Amino acid sequence: MAESNQLVDLVQTRIDEFLKTRQLIVTTVSPDLSALVNFSRQFLSGGKRFRAQFCHHGWQSVPGSGELDSEPVIAAAAALEIFHAAALVHDDIIDNSDTRRGSASAHKLFETLHASGGWAGAPIEFGRASAILLGDMLLGWSDELLDEGLQASADPVAARLGRHEFNQMRTEVTAGQYLDILEERAWLVQPEEELLERAMRVIVFKSAKYSVQAPLVIGAALAGADTAHLDALRAFGLPLGIAYQLRDDLLGVFGDAAVTGKPSGDDLREGKRTVLIALARHALEPAAREYLDGLLGDPGLDAAQILSLQELIRASGAVESVETLITDQVADARVALDASPIAAGVRVQLESLAERVTRRSF
Repeated sequence: MAESNQLVDLVQTRIDEFLKTRQLIVTTVSPDLSALVNFSRQFLSGGKRFRAQFCHHGWQSVPGSGELDSEPVIAAAAALEIFHAAALVHDDIIDNSDTRRGSASAHKLFETLHASGGWAGAPIEFGRASAILLGDMLLGWSDELLDEGLQASADPVAARLGRHEFNQMRTEVTAGQYLDILEERAWLVQPEEELLERAMRVIVFKSAKYSVQAPLVIGAALAGADTAHLDALRAFGLPLGIAYQLRDDLLGVFGDAAVTGKPSGDDLREGKRTVLIALARHALEPAAREYLDGLLGDPGLDAAQILSLQELIRASGAVESVETLITDQVADARVALDASPIAAGVRVQLESLAERVTRRSF
């Protein structure tokens, strides 16, 4: 845990240093742009830093990495966190979500800025447009910070491979995000027997690869890992990433707002067609399924309706089914880790992190 905290501090310091340089550039253009940097700093402070930790463990898993300059991996870990912040800003716009980590989401912050300034036009339109630009800027900054780290690499082949893996992650998570919003709308015309498979596909590309597998592989690639080593990390990271998102889906329906930083049942209001929902629909009688479909995705759901949906999903047995899936995916990840060439010390760290990301409480 002490090493984990030290890494989090190093990543935060690297982010803070980077933001200082970008603040100078942005505010030179106009002092009116200070809100962009200030809100960026707000979204880049705190958090669990799971992606940064997986990136660093991927680096550590490669023999000889301890003798290398750590700047490439610290910069990559920080770049992943900036990319994640960009994704969250855009995700909150897509989902019409007003809170993030217990505070106002980016578009709501810009709405407040507009309203307090007494400016022309509608605050909501200014808020959404400004948050889109903030997310775009964060995406660009994640690339810039990664490039700064790659320039410090003594191995150009490793640097190119790390960049390739980062680029692939960016494409896959964007594709996964599209599949997510597609399923929220297209489920109605899809064959019933395909809905679970389609929901699992969203998990793989929107979250599992992006949250666990890609950070591991990026870190290892930067340390010069060979193909067999990278494949071993992929075999471990994918099932663990699936388990991580399955746990997140449970939290999105049943999570305590004080723990998750999002309103309880937020995924129900947003109409997320998750594996949990697919399993519940499959188990429910037609009348109960129709009731679920009729309420899911209604942003105006009140506390009583949220509770009724939660009880319905629990009664279907879907929660137990998802818990079983999580257990099975974690088991698959551990089997892959045991069969990998990764040193015992790093395996222990990865097992500990795997426990943390999949055992988050409601």
